[in-house]
Amino acid sequence: MLHLKRPLATFDLETTGVNVAEDRIVEISIIKLNPDGTEETLTELVNPGIPIPIEASSVHGITNEKVTDKPSFKELASTIVDFIGDADLSGYNCLKFDVPLLMEEFLRNDIDFSMRNRKVVDVQNIFHRMEQRTLVAAYKFYCNGDLTNAHSAEADTRATLDVLKAQVEKYEELDGNVEMLSDFSKRGNAIDFAGQIVEGENGEPVFNFGKNKGKSVVEVLKTNPGYYGWMMDAQFPSYTKKVLTEIRIDAFNKGLL
Repeated sequence: MLHLKRPLATFDLETTGVNVAEDRIVEISIIKLNPDGTEETLTELVNPGIPIPIEASSVHGITNEKVTDKPSFKELASTIVDFIGDADLSGYNCLKFDVPLLMEEFLRNDIDFSMRNRKVVDVQNIFHRMEQRTLVAAYKFYCNGDLTNAHSAEADTRATLDVLKAQVEKYEELDGNVEMLSDFSKRGNAIDFAGQIVEGENGEPVFNFGKNKGKSVVEVLKTNPGYYGWMMDAQFPSYTKKVLTEIRIDAFNKGLL
């Protein structure tokens, strides 16, 4: 069984597309599992403020007409932040997509949602390390059921939480501790979720792309100060820019820049 020191907020997003930096949320569903075993659910349709492509609507069934009179993310942000509270997060493929896209929405609307000391459990990564399947197959494999309404945010969120509980029951090496599950479900050593900045061998931040791949972030900023400005103006995710700025400020305060 899951051993929770604090709530675990499992969530899923339906969006206008798959570009973390540019696309928007059209539906969010969160199931918060509390340490005492009780659950709370929040599901909201969101007006993204941009047209929903037909290709996206064909996947999740949410059209422009369905969200015309729905609140924007900015209008829902405080409700979402308050609902999550100090909970750890979990989701299916959330480290690569849902968490960074959610962070983009928060940062785009000047909402300070801290990920510091907040654990993230990616159920897909646990599944892929153990069985190599999709969410529908995962639900069939672990829960012996057929996942109906796939790509409905709440249905996917419920399935993800059910699969996570079943994974903990099935594998002896998964002790149900969220910190352990978070470490186990990590893929790679990304600091910024998008994988542009990662931990080096000694734990220091290094760039993971372009001509400076493998080089210390602090050393690059020291020898080429203009690189920071270039990244801030380029089409990198907002959370990557936030992490880069935090590294820069920390290095400056330590007298390294």
